[in-house]
Amino acid sequence: METGIFERYGLNVVLSRELGWTSVRDKMFYGDLDAAQSIAGIAFALGMGFSELRCEVAVPLILNLHGNAITLSKDFAPSEIGKGEGLPSFLTHHWKKDRPFTLAATHRFSSHHILLHQWLKRHGLSAPEDVEIIFLPPPLMPRHLKAGHIDGYCVGEPWNSESVLAGTGWCPVTSLDLSHGHPEKVLLVSGKLLHERKDKSIALVAALLDACKLCQDPAFRNDMISILALKDYTGASEEVLRNSLGNHFNTGDGSTSASSFHIFHGESVNRPTVEKASWVLAGLRNIGILPDVTCGSLSRIYREDLFNTATQCSHGA
Repeated sequence: METGIFERYGLNVVLSRELGWTSVRDKMFYGDLDAAQSIAGIAFALGMGFSELRCEVAVPLILNLHGNAITLSKDFAPSEIGKGEGLPSFLTHHWKKDRPFTLAATHRFSSHHILLHQWLKRHGLSAPEDVEIIFLPPPLMPRHLKAGHIDGYCVGEPWNSESVLAGTGWCPVTSLDLSHGHPEKVLLVSGKLLHERKDKSIALVAALLDACKLCQDPAFRNDMISILALKDYTGASEEVLRNSLGNHFNTGDGSTSASSFHIFHGESVNRPTVEKASWVLAGLRNIGILPDVTCGSLSRIYREDLFNTATQCSHGA
């Protein structure tokens, strides 16, 4: 909004900040939202009827790759846990709480849930046998970690950095470490908007493609951080936002390059390919969320045709 990109494409956009991904799913279904930044799995939950709600939706744009991390409580010493390889031994010999080891993800159909299972499996653990996984809206995770209600979580930024810089958590791995090149947030567009105002749908894709390119530009990062810090957006401090959007990511156990922590733009980034759709579906199947059945043509949801049309209209792509 602050950059004027929507206006340049003749769009009058009203933003609605939602608490969690369930709210995004429900509002897309009931028609309260025409489009949304979304976790990729909601497109399949709605479009293929994997949940109790079903409606026509499309993914004409991938908004970014990576951007997530796993955060653990400071109760787990980095020297004992490492990147996760020390966790089984810790839980076997040192776990003393009167509840299960508990981790949070943002939604059953989220990449965070997929990545959390991948990380646990890599180190010989599984849910629900060794770990209880619960679901929380991202902004609530740092406070639940601080209060001791959960022991860790997998989420996008800035909610990992909130705990890291508050001294209550640390990150053993980022999603770049777990699944290099994985798709993250997508643009989810309702079938109603596509049918009734296809020109506006294309303009929206083109505008957001320009925005993705702008977000990738290092010269824009300071402005981007200032915008995201506003209460209408994340409301996080600029210090917290800079932790992963700057040059280096403070993990709470040292520092690592943040050059690929988020990737917002590029031909291989933004195009909604069947391969990107397949990564999400395979991940959800592997963790037992989806039945192992034929899902039909993924290209009816992941719409490269809309992306191709939008690239011809884009001013900055």
